[in-house]
Amino acid sequence: MLFVHEVHEVRGRAEDDFEAAIRDEWMPMLGKEDDARLLWYLHWVHGTGPAYNVVTVTAVRDGAAWHRLAERLQKGDLRDWQTQLDAMRHAVTSNIMLPVPWSPLQDVDFASVPTTPQDHEPVVYMEDTGWPHASLIDYTTFWETGYFTPMEARPKDSRLLDIELCFQPAYGAGRRKEAVLWQKVLDNNLLMTLITKDTPAELKQPGMFMHDALAYRDTWRSRLLRTARWSPR
Repeated sequence: MLFVHEVHEVRGRAEDDFEAAIRDEWMPMLGKEDDARLLWYLHWVHGTGPAYNVVTVTAVRDGAAWHRLAERLQKGDLRDWQTQLDAMRHAVTSNIMLPVPWSPLQDVDFASVPTTPQDHEPVVYMEDTGWPHASLIDYTTFWETGYFTPMEARPKDSRLLDIELCFQPAYGAGRRKEAVLWQKVLDNNLLMTLITKDTPAELKQPGMFMHDALAYRDTWRSRLLRTARWSPR
C-alpha cells in the first residue's frame, strides 16, 4: 500500500472550487476503480501556517496501480481535469510514502472508505515530520519504543494524541531521512495546554521522550490540520 501525501497551495479565490473538485470529482472518480481511495482532505489551520494550504492523503493499492493513475493524469482521461485543478492552485508538493513496519495503518480496506461525501464533525490532526541526524531506521524504531508504545499503554481518555499512521518517503519519491507521524487530536483542551504552556522541566529530563529524542533529531516540524466535514477519514 502506497500513500500519496500532497500539500496544495490553493489560490485564495478558488478555495471553494478546489475543494469541490476534490470532493465531487476526484473522490467519486477514484471510487469507480479499485486502484486508489482518497483518505483525508484537511485544511492547514489558519493562524498556524500559510493561508489556503490543503493537505490530501490518497491510498494507492500498489506500484502498478500508481502507474495507471499517473498515466491517466498525465496523458489519459484525467489530463484535462488535472489541468483545471492546476489553475486553482499556485503549486503542489507531493510525496509517495510507505508505512513503517510498526505503523497502525498498513493496508486500507477500500470497500470501507466512503467515495461520496459523508458529513461529520471536523477533527484536528497533528502532523509531525522529523529529519534525523541518526539513521532513519534507528529514528523510527525510537518512535516505536519511546513514543508509540508508551502512548498506547495509556487510556485514550487521558491522551492528547492517537497515532494512526507513521510513514516515510518511498525510494526516489521524497527527501531521504524523513519520517512523518500522523496523529489524531483526542482532546482539544490538552492541545490548548500544549500550545499555551512551556514543556515542564521534569519532561525534559533523561529517560523522557523530549530529552531522549535529541539523540536522534533536533530538527522537526508540526502542522495542525483540520479535516473537512466530508473528508472520508
